[in-house]
Amino acid sequence: MDYRRLRPGQTSRVHIGYRDGRAAEVIFETDSILIEAPNWTLDGAHLIVNGNGRLFSLASTGGESLVPIPLTNVPALNNDHVLAPDGEHIFVSANDWHIYRASLAGGPAERITNAGVPQRLHFLHGVSPDGHTLAYIGLDPDDGDVWGSGNVFTIPSTGGDDTQLTTGGQADDGSEYSPDGEWIYFNTEAFEPEPGHAQIARMRVDGSGLEQLTFDNRVNWFPHLSPNGTSAVYLAFPPGTEGHPADVWVEVKVVENEDWASARTVQRLFGGQGTLNVNSWAPDGERFAYVSYPNGGDDGGDPSGHDS
Repeated sequence: MDYRRLRPGQTSRVHIGYRDGRAAEVIFETDSILIEAPNWTLDGAHLIVNGNGRLFSLASTGGESLVPIPLTNVPALNNDHVLAPDGEHIFVSANDWHIYRASLAGGPAERITNAGVPQRLHFLHGVSPDGHTLAYIGLDPDDGDVWGSGNVFTIPSTGGDDTQLTTGGQADDGSEYSPDGEWIYFNTEAFEPEPGHAQIARMRVDGSGLEQLTFDNRVNWFPHLSPNGTSAVYLAFPPGTEGHPADVWVEVKVVENEDWASARTVQRLFGGQGTLNVNSWAPDGERFAYVSYPNGGDDGGDPSGHDS
């Protein structure tokens, strides 16, 4: 698997959005590298993004350059990476389909996941508040080179036995812990018989108590809870979208006071894959980061998509 690249005339544009609905700010833009999936460091000073198979740091107030985080003993990275609760380490998914732990200062990375037979594809999305457990999406082969739908798994953050939490053949993704450690939030196709109807759901950390949270005709992906757990942000694709493709018009939605039925669209933009794959809330719970990919005449953020 190769890393994504910008198309001719396309740029990566990093936005800071606000929980209270204030207009988002663009803090960084580049036409030289396709950057994805911001995480916000615990001190609030930096965003961690990926691009060209590597990790970079970017000042959360903006800046003119990305600062590489030099990791060793790990293949090229994808856009699934999550900060450890200690604020000093990061868990990353790599293009050998495994999950690794590394220091935010750089240096050697340590593989967490098991090689397995047959090989499983691992896509990291969550770490428990105590830092002891990771939640990831695992894809196992159904038949030869045909990969099955993703299911939610957990694994100790130091390595060990995997636990499968979802089954049934539906596509699941974006598994992320609530700040109190009681729930795993994710998007799933479990509530409709045909693909292209992903909705936000949650379940207990043992896989019990599945609850559907969104019920609209948009295709809803990647729920991310704020540090206090009362707000959330997620990405809404057009009706009928299968998967989470790149380079489509999507909506960034904000939920307040756990009222998922009243989610607000705070921005409509050209993006999708890479825009909001991982938790990007600031420690203050008032701001979050995301990426758009305007291309020529395509605006990276359409004010007409802003709800009052």
